[in-house]
Amino acid sequence: AASAPKPLPSSGPKSLREMPHPLATSSSEEMGPALTPSPDLLLPRSIADKDLSLPNGTPVDTSSPASSSSLLNRLQLDDDLDVETRDLFVTVDDPKKHVCTMETYITYRVTTKTTRAEFDLPEYSVRRRYQDFDWLRNKLEESQPTHLIPPLPEKFVVKGVVDRFSEEFVETRRKALDKFLKRITDHPVLSFNEHFNVFLTAKDLNAYKKQGMALLSKMGESVKYVTGGYKLRSRPLEFAAIGDYLDTFSLKLGTIDRIAQRIIKEQLEYLVELREYGPVYSTWGGLEVELSEPLEGVSACIGNCCTALEELSEDMTEDFLPVLREYILYAESMKNVLKKRDQVQAEYEAKLEAVALKKEDRPKVPTDVEKCQDRVECFNADLKADMERWQNNKRQDFRQLLMGMADKNIQYYEKVCVT
Repeated sequence: AASAPKPLPSSGPKSLREMPHPLATSSSEEMGPALTPSPDLLLPRSIADKDLSLPNGTPVDTSSPASSSSLLNRLQLDDDLDVETRDLFVTVDDPKKHVCTMETYITYRVTTKTTRAEFDLPEYSVRRRYQDFDWLRNKLEESQPTHLIPPLPEKFVVKGVVDRFSEEFVETRRKALDKFLKRITDHPVLSFNEHFNVFLTAKDLNAYKKQGMALLSKMGESVKYVTGGYKLRSRPLEFAAIGDYLDTFSLKLGTIDRIAQRIIKEQLEYLVELREYGPVYSTWGGLEVELSEPLEGVSACIGNCCTALEELSEDMTEDFLPVLREYILYAESMKNVLKKRDQVQAEYEAKLEAVALKKEDRPKVPTDVEKCQDRVECFNADLKADMERWQNNKRQDFRQLLMGMADKNIQYYEKVCVT
């Protein structure tokens, strides 16, 4: 009988913490708790009670943390380890406007400090524009198809609604680009990608872009997964649960985003009215000597309301909405990785069926089938690890976001409260 195909390790260099490959063994004890599915993705009882397994028969551990406190302690431990072992720091700052004959654009300074041996120098400083960040993300998707690539902020804005060269818009984009690079820097695989190294260090990135285009044209369709029209029978239950969760998550965040934008629009319209409303009382107070003091008090109160409301609207626009949009795009990125995983599994199933149709009593498993199974297992392992990392980041980001917005609202009402 043919020997079982050996699984490949996760693509890319190992993590600094030597993350175990979840499909390297069939023992749930050896897999460890690091890749335990997030409590946000707990399966229904009817599913959770079943013994889940991947297409190759490898069992899947679906146990959840014993308590929320144990999860919090684990996250805190992970954060401490990250700080102690981090050897790559990247920041995006100093936006500058460039006016040329054909176009006007913004560049940002990308500063890198590192002790990694892959870098020739301990510090680099280069200038990059948005399309350079976009090139990097495309390269990461091509070279690391099994991993979740962080999203970029949307490139286009509605004409006439947002000035893309305004100080506020540029600063919002700078923060998003800085977060994009920090997400990659903190990733145990993506941070070692050669294209990321080039992005951080090359003075002339255009030369590498041209080389990449020539190479891509030679590769042609080889970078795509071809399944010959074969349809996937069904996702493993664990990944089906992830897909359902992402659909619901995107729907909820999209609804919150639309309502938040409507609230901000109404606040700004109300702010315009308030700014016209306050001076009326001040003018009236100049005509009524006996009522001058209370009328001036009302005018000052309305002025305080204007200032407080303007600050609250700015906080929602600059801090709240960008996080919502980032995670909406993040969910779409994760869905794309799921689709790629499904394509590889479909290819694997199609190859297995082709082998089974042979009339030999003991058909030998071809090498290409073994390689395809390895790809499925790598996809499963990398996707699970990235999903766990994404869930950890999401919990921390939204906890900070929601607590911050609660504080901002408390401060708003304290400012407008009449004592």
